[in-house]
Amino acid sequence: MTLKIGDTAPDFEADTTEGRIRFHDWIGDSWCVLFSHPKDFTPVCTTELGVVAGLKSDFTKRNCKVIGLSVDPVEDHVRWAHDIEEVTGHAVNYPMVGDPELKVAKLYGMLPASAGDTSQGRTPADNRTVRTVMIIGPGKDIKVMISYPMTTGRNFDEILRVIDSLQLFDKYTAATPVNWRPGEDVIIPPTVSEEAAKEKFPKGWETLKPYLRVTPDPST
Repeated sequence: MTLKIGDTAPDFEADTTEGRIRFHDWIGDSWCVLFSHPKDFTPVCTTELGVVAGLKSDFTKRNCKVIGLSVDPVEDHVRWAHDIEEVTGHAVNYPMVGDPELKVAKLYGMLPASAGDTSQGRTPADNRTVRTVMIIGPGKDIKVMISYPMTTGRNFDEILRVIDSLQLFDKYTAATPVNWRPGEDVIIPPTVSEEAAKEKFPKGWETLKPYLRVTPDPST
């Protein structure tokens, strides 16, 4: 399956470190970050999982749940969690999906159908394409997809920034420019008429080009 932004995130039922879940029911009316890993006990992923645990409150205040996925059984995840806490100082405080039959990885297009049906005997390199971050909206639609190589740790400060941008657009129909941070000026999309802009953005705006109108962050 080839997924793209705007598609519905595929639903699934699976065992996790916090019990069995049906994915869409688990998300509920929250936002969700699903981030995947090619194998348990891999060095870069160990650092990522711990840092994400330390950012729990940052995700919570954005009404965003976090869930990990790794191509190994839940029992291995539980053992790995001890290493993660020991290395990073943060106990894993979100569910980690077990995918020993590669079903979820295949469902999300991270592994080909020819990959087989077991994680046993597979190396991290065999699963190197299982390194994706997906941000999923409350409507279960995929908002963002970012894939990483195994040698590059993910930047979750950037993931939080992207969630802020997405939620700002949902609430105010405001786009965000390059390197934007909350509180900085935003962009009024060309699809917003002058009349609608006057109502949505009472602070006014500066027209840099006919298609580029800049206004103060409406959330501040």
